[in-house]
Amino acid sequence: MNKQQIVYIIDDDEGIREGLGLLLDTVNLPHALYGSAIDFLQAYDGDMCGCLVLDIRMPRMTGLDLQKQLAQRKSSLPIIFITGHGDIPMAVEAMRRGALDFIRKPFREQDLLDRINEALAVETDIRKNRRQRQQLQDKIDALSEREREVFERVADGEMNKMIATDLGISERTVEVHRSQLMKKLEVRTLAQLVRIKIEAELLAAAD
Repeated sequence: MNKQQIVYIIDDDEGIREGLGLLLDTVNLPHALYGSAIDFLQAYDGDMCGCLVLDIRMPRMTGLDLQKQLAQRKSSLPIIFITGHGDIPMAVEAMRRGALDFIRKPFREQDLLDRINEALAVETDIRKNRRQRQQLQDKIDALSEREREVFERVADGEMNKMIATDLGISERTVEVHRSQLMKKLEVRTLAQLVRIKIEAELLAAAD
């Protein structure tokens, strides 16, 4: 079941917060308002879905500081920064750290709504990819130690006879393990098996 996406607005200026909340009401976008980065961080949990509209300059904890904290927690929430003219260097730094976009004050309401819709689409894709990666990892984790050994070698292009010799088992046993691991991984061809191994390696590198 897909969780509802929320637009989290974080700004110490009450007028801006309330104004953005009213704007999102007009397009029926669910949202939550926070007066500080600290307040949001205290409420944050890893299951949150949606995006952040975040003021870059705030007392006690800046938007950049919150971005760092969320990165450490491996948050998938895209961030749109709201910046003043003098904050452009900070906003550029935020983009280098993974922010989706920044919008200068004053901004057109439609520009912000366009960026928010983009951010929500990005976050949907991120969650989809994470689910697929987790499903892949679960399949690999379900392999026995011997099946994992055979999987690695078959996917590297080794023949059953060579695998049997190296592992000290019969070629028939290799064939049985190969059949079982392909069922667990839900693949039917060698090409699909190789693709699984490549994806697993990319997954390990990302971690």
